[in-house]
Amino acid sequence: MNHKPVEGFSKLTKQGKIDWLVNEYLEGNEEYQNILKQYWNGNADLQKLHEEFSENTISNFYMPYGIAPNFLIDGKLFALPMAVEESSVVAAASKAAKFWIDKGGFKTTIINNEKLGHTHFIFNVEPHKLLHFFNFNLKKKLFEATEDITANMRKRGGGILDIKLVDKTSEMPNYYQLKASFDTVDSMGANFINSCLEQFGKTMKQEIATSGDFTQEEKNTLQIVMNILSNFTPDCIVRAEVSCKIDDLKDDSGISNEEFAAKFKQAVTIAEIEPFRATTHNKGIMNGVDAVVIATGNDFRATEACAHAYAARDGRYRSLTHCTTDNGIFRFWIDLPISVGVVGGLTNLHPLVKFSLALLGKPSAQELMSILAVSGLAQNFGALRSLVTTGIQKGHMKMHLLNILNQMGATEEEKQHFVTYFKDKTVSHHEVISEFNRLRAQ
Repeated sequence: MNHKPVEGFSKLTKQGKIDWLVNEYLEGNEEYQNILKQYWNGNADLQKLHEEFSENTISNFYMPYGIAPNFLIDGKLFALPMAVEESSVVAAASKAAKFWIDKGGFKTTIINNEKLGHTHFIFNVEPHKLLHFFNFNLKKKLFEATEDITANMRKRGGGILDIKLVDKTSEMPNYYQLKASFDTVDSMGANFINSCLEQFGKTMKQEIATSGDFTQEEKNTLQIVMNILSNFTPDCIVRAEVSCKIDDLKDDSGISNEEFAAKFKQAVTIAEIEPFRATTHNKGIMNGVDAVVIATGNDFRATEACAHAYAARDGRYRSLTHCTTDNGIFRFWIDLPISVGVVGGLTNLHPLVKFSLALLGKPSAQELMSILAVSGLAQNFGALRSLVTTGIQKGHMKMHLLNILNQMGATEEEKQHFVTYFKDKTVSHHEVISEFNRLRAQ
């Protein structure tokens, strides 16, 4: 091995962890010590708070925190907080918001709000015998056994909605599920759901052990494999949409309203039928969604996993957005499965998360679902608008220009020169380097 394994790394102090990493992997270079320390917060209490969000923390990783204004959503005006490092995401969302603000803005509908979890178990028993036991004994016991866990959630209007027995023995021998649906109100609900499911596993084991419906040989085959929520929430869905007369679909690219609407619809249809395009199309949607998810302290990995699973729900990966141009009306919408919370987790701890939620008017979980769907739809509209008119690179590279110049060590005066130079040109990496070399040679 090129390095020595370490014992008890988690028990080292923060400085101890840094010393070991720098000496073992970075040849003792003090520059790396300084890089880590310059991102520590000067407020020791705030730094400690951030360190306790996760394990083995040695520094903070910054991302730009930007604002996309002018979002008219269900008649209310919002400025969306977006934590994202990719150039043009905030700009594209802002431009789309401005485009739709005088056309009625964005409209949203919560289609459903159910979240799911499963107790996965193995049981070598006749399915009809297990189903009878579930219907006439176990289901009631599961609700009773979790009453203490669900008490507070039920007071807030949520709780366990239903529990079903699912027979999966045709796909895997002796494999069954307890499939439970939940309403977790304003929390994402992961801990609540998992606590309920773990109790399901214990209760089922106890009830089967004392039941006269099964032989001892059958009872001995019971295995509780795992109790865990699912991040696939196809019944927790929000729809966001925009629409207007094609006659009002004015675009500043120089093409007619009719041509813009037709080309835009073609682009969406291609993403609906072509997985290679759909993947990039949906990635762009999630640029907008994830940026707001991160800014509000929610789990962007769960959001991503759910969205992409939903896009492939019929066995073929497709676009999350859709478009029609019927009867002279342009309509563009997204159905987004998403599970988020506004209480618990980081929402009461991270100062910028608190700021984000306050900026959004302290939304409920359902209101935040709507905002997130809108951010994804707006981002997708902005990207497709560029793709079918000027091309994606013109706007994207202009936003990327400063990144290129910073990598080259350009001065503020040189940066201003390039902003002027590319005012009426498409930015390319090659052209930036050529002009930079010419400028420095003068």
